[in-house]
Amino acid sequence: MYDFDKIIDRKGTDSLKFDCAKLRGKNGDELSLWVADMDFPVAQPITDALQKRVDHGIYGYTEVQSDYFEVVKNWFVKNFSWEPKDGSLVKTPGVVYAIAMAVKAFSKEGEGVIIQQPVYYPFSEMILSNNRKLINSPLVIKDGRYEMNFEEFEKKIVENQVKLFILCSPHNPVGRVWSKDELKRIGDICIKHNVVIFSDEIHADFVYPGNKHTVFASLGDEYAANAVIATAPSKSFNIAGLQVSNIFIENKKLRDAFKNEIVKSGYSQMNTMGLVAARAAYESGQEWLDAVRGYIKGNLDFLRDYLKENIPQVKLIEPEGTYLVWVDLRELGLTEEEREDLIVNKAKLWIDSGAMFGVDGEGFERFNIACPREYLKMALDSLTKAIKSM
Repeated sequence: MYDFDKIIDRKGTDSLKFDCAKLRGKNGDELSLWVADMDFPVAQPITDALQKRVDHGIYGYTEVQSDYFEVVKNWFVKNFSWEPKDGSLVKTPGVVYAIAMAVKAFSKEGEGVIIQQPVYYPFSEMILSNNRKLINSPLVIKDGRYEMNFEEFEKKIVENQVKLFILCSPHNPVGRVWSKDELKRIGDICIKHNVVIFSDEIHADFVYPGNKHTVFASLGDEYAANAVIATAPSKSFNIAGLQVSNIFIENKKLRDAFKNEIVKSGYSQMNTMGLVAARAAYESGQEWLDAVRGYIKGNLDFLRDYLKENIPQVKLIEPEGTYLVWVDLRELGLTEEEREDLIVNKAKLWIDSGAMFGVDGEGFERFNIACPREYLKMALDSLTKAIKSM
């Protein structure tokens, strides 16, 4: 029913992924597997809903009401056995925007905000650009799998009087899907030291078989009362450009502080088409999502086998979730500059350098595998050729 193998030319559509290479310092002729959107058309119900709104012809200020909340809530009840509480929803134009609002709401200039690098680089950008102190408690890699260092995490919270923790769950870029025990342990530390948790769960719908995503707020009332749960249909349904995120904050005091920062930023009503697409995705997008997850799982299997057979010195960090794959190139023995030259100038690829995610990411690269398999193969063939010519 779905043809995810078809390569669709996205150039000439003002695509950040394909049309902005030179603006981003690249050559312009690279194969692009970087920013986190998919190279697949969206589910037909989303297109149908958008077309219906286009046919109406008026795009005025839009405010969805309780029926929208019910649609979103039902998605989380069905897929994660978690029921957001009435009144907890705050809509924002994106999760990164929500992070900025949380930084402003729950910390003051000069105060510490803690993250676990290597992690999605806008985390550090939002901390530093808002004049907060970035505190890093790096993840630890053991036998090819990343883990949290709980003892160091708590030590750094105490030493730096940290006010806010930005959790990435599932984790981008290392692909971990945190267990309930891990989440409770990190949550207990934050509750003990009065640290608010911002849980970025934008990749929650992409979890590989054998793993299960736990919404942080589902751990219990005490955890929910200390948390901001950031969700969005953007990664799941490939509608990032429509800019809509659903943020759940059960604690009224935290919610009011968060909403106050949104007011001060000058933002009010959401993008009309984003709300239309989000509702259609959560109401009617399950079949498409199941199909695309199956296809991406096939891409992961293909990538794993390809690396073993063709460039075994390049190691896959086995992901438990997300369609962003963390790959270890340290065995090549290259400096950051040499690896950048290999990737961009010799292999002609545009992927995200691990160094973007913090110093703990140096030596790694992040691949977006949400693309037609033949396109992925073209990229891997190009990388293989470049490595073998070293």
